[in-house]
Amino acid sequence: MKQDNQIPRMTIEPFSAEKREPKSVRLDADLVIVGGGLAGTCAAITAARSGIQVVLVQDRPVLGGNASSEVRLWGLGATSHMNNNNRWAREGGVIDEILVENMYRNKEGNTLIFDTVLLEKVMAEDNITLLLNTAAYDVTKSDADTIESVTAFCSQNSTTYQLYAPLFCDASGDGIVAFQAGAAFRMGAESHDEFSEKFAPSEEYGYLLGHSIYFYSKDVGQPVKFVPPSYAIDDITQIPRYRSFNTAEDGCRLWWLEYGGRLDTVHETETIKWQLWKVVYGVWNYIKNSGKFPDAENLTLEWVGQIPGKRESRRFEGDYMMIQQDIIEQRHHYDAVSFGGWSIDLHPADGVFSERPGCDQWHAKGVYQVPYRTQYSKNIKNLFITGRIMSASHVAFGSTRVMLTLASVAQAVGVAAAHCIDRNLLPRDIAEEDNIKLLQRDLQRMGQYIPQFKLDDSENLVTQGAISSSSKFCLDMLPDNGPLYELTRSYAQIVPVQAGKMPKTEIIVDAAEPTRLEVQLRTSSKIDNHSPDVMLKTRSYDLEAGDNQTIEIDFEVEIDADRYVFVCVMNNPDIALHLSEQRVTGLVALHHRSLQEPPSEIGVEIFEFWTPPRRPAGQNVAISFNPPINGFAPTNVTNGIARPVAGVNAWVSDKSDESPCLQVKWDAPQTINRVTLMFDTDWDHAMETSLMGHPEDVMPFTVKHYRIKDSNSNIIAEVNDNHQTVNHISFDDPIETDKLEIEVISSHGDVPASIFSVQAYT
Repeated sequence: MKQDNQIPRMTIEPFSAEKREPKSVRLDADLVIVGGGLAGTCAAITAARSGIQVVLVQDRPVLGGNASSEVRLWGLGATSHMNNNNRWAREGGVIDEILVENMYRNKEGNTLIFDTVLLEKVMAEDNITLLLNTAAYDVTKSDADTIESVTAFCSQNSTTYQLYAPLFCDASGDGIVAFQAGAAFRMGAESHDEFSEKFAPSEEYGYLLGHSIYFYSKDVGQPVKFVPPSYAIDDITQIPRYRSFNTAEDGCRLWWLEYGGRLDTVHETETIKWQLWKVVYGVWNYIKNSGKFPDAENLTLEWVGQIPGKRESRRFEGDYMMIQQDIIEQRHHYDAVSFGGWSIDLHPADGVFSERPGCDQWHAKGVYQVPYRTQYSKNIKNLFITGRIMSASHVAFGSTRVMLTLASVAQAVGVAAAHCIDRNLLPRDIAEEDNIKLLQRDLQRMGQYIPQFKLDDSENLVTQGAISSSSKFCLDMLPDNGPLYELTRSYAQIVPVQAGKMPKTEIIVDAAEPTRLEVQLRTSSKIDNHSPDVMLKTRSYDLEAGDNQTIEIDFEVEIDADRYVFVCVMNNPDIALHLSEQRVTGLVALHHRSLQEPPSEIGVEIFEFWTPPRRPAGQNVAISFNPPINGFAPTNVTNGIARPVAGVNAWVSDKSDESPCLQVKWDAPQTINRVTLMFDTDWDHAMETSLMGHPEDVMPFTVKHYRIKDSNSNIIAEVNDNHQTVNHISFDDPIETDKLEIEVISSHGDVPASIFSVQAYT
């Protein structure tokens, strides 16, 4: 079958004295996004789903940027490998959808599979035109502060694209569009005096983070020789930390193979790349041929990155610039649209050649807000700036720069762009109070979490109905049916209690010999944090040697508000604590990990890290409470927070309920066009996208099979293999009913049924 664009069998082109131009295509859209890393990709998807036309321009053959198969860095954000105190802090919205889907298909962490997940999500959106292998290189302006078009070239199809739109978004990492448009930017580190940032680096430490190149090794089952290229470094002692090398670590676990912080990280990237190749091949030569690693005999160098993973270059100025204090003090912003929680993570500029540690990481006690005003240029009125070029100081950038934080806040750009198009506004206009409230509402509707904000949604019909359930969970006990935990480090159960007297508590222990047990009750200095930095009471108990000893604890403490508290069983190697296999939404157990002790002069607090062991470990404590702890009520599904924070914020059924059901009843019939449900996909799981494997492909708390019925018990929707957090259900014909019933048929694990949010709209 002949196609319309089929070329003739033979083309003969005579000599031309004039220069030939490549094919040129003009594309018009509502929003042009340059940069297809996780930030640009999430911005594009949210904008497209919000109803506007998007062109997404990516200069590489795949999406994902540093998380792609070209670089292979794991995507991370506020959870920080679950090694900080940010409980239930995985990013929400589209990036959560992507992470959960990647877990379902790719729990082994294969970056090639992650590429396909990203590409599929983008290609599923009819409103996105994706241009891969296409580099933006020129900008035209209609006036001094307005971009008219971006020009880009695809080397694969030899085509120049002229991209026109009323709105542009630079998510390119180096800021090629914002730079050419003339937007104000910074490169390097601010002095201590400019923002009073006590962690501002010295000249000796350096003012830029460098690039890294990663590599993978593989055991092929027989000896493999390695002949290094001539450019590999031959003196491994040039790398001060060379004694750290071993055969067990590769990939992004060797993130500290870093270089370039003393160079121009935009224009000298190729120079930096070559130096990193010299390092990588020199390191592998050392591992293979030094004779110090006999277990490397059967290892081959399976993969080396062809492009470096970039950390820092230009940072552009918005109407607000985040600084150290925003992160450490967890400052409130009226225009918050997302959150971060990675440490302030600065690296010595000399990277792998530095005598210093590879990084200095200092955490806040909880997550912090990211304001919308950091996401658009203060100079170019139709330009969003997202991804790592967002408006932040060098010190704040040390935290905001990680991919899942950037992806999360970029979702706000996508929705904001749609609001601009729908209402003929510019990016700055969205920062006005009424407009920002609409943006926050729409983000929360799609599952975005914004610290200290609740979804206030009068259009949600469920908020106008009477909500009830077949049962609700009460935490009277978690059964003694799990392993024993030897208290070589302290172990804690985090539980949601109500204001008033702390319930009496019982735990079960074995004592190898007569000893003394200490139990502490702690809470957080901020109600939304999960750092147990406030001691409420300590109790001590003298134990005889013996097993199955029940410890009755009455802390005799008044709890000031509904909040989480920590029942901490302190370390004692002569004692084993009884654990429970019962998992429940909103409950998590922690062990004491370390103490953050920053230098006193850098403006960061001292506190302890209590972190969850990863499943299949991390069982809850076998514990009981009298009176039982409530807080799992069905009305939680409209409280405006769709994850545990100061409370569970979910309806949880009783464990014995064989047919858990949530019901919404109205006084009169309602017309319903769409329903949104939000389930528990374990917001505490980091879901690293690569290298690290995971024990499960679906989260045990997640509802797998459910039905929605109307007032006549008609099944109006049924999903029998759900693994996602957010389920959007649209009806071809509106439903008229005065009742909705959500029947939970099964969950993926042996856990009580739970639902965080129910929304219904006309």
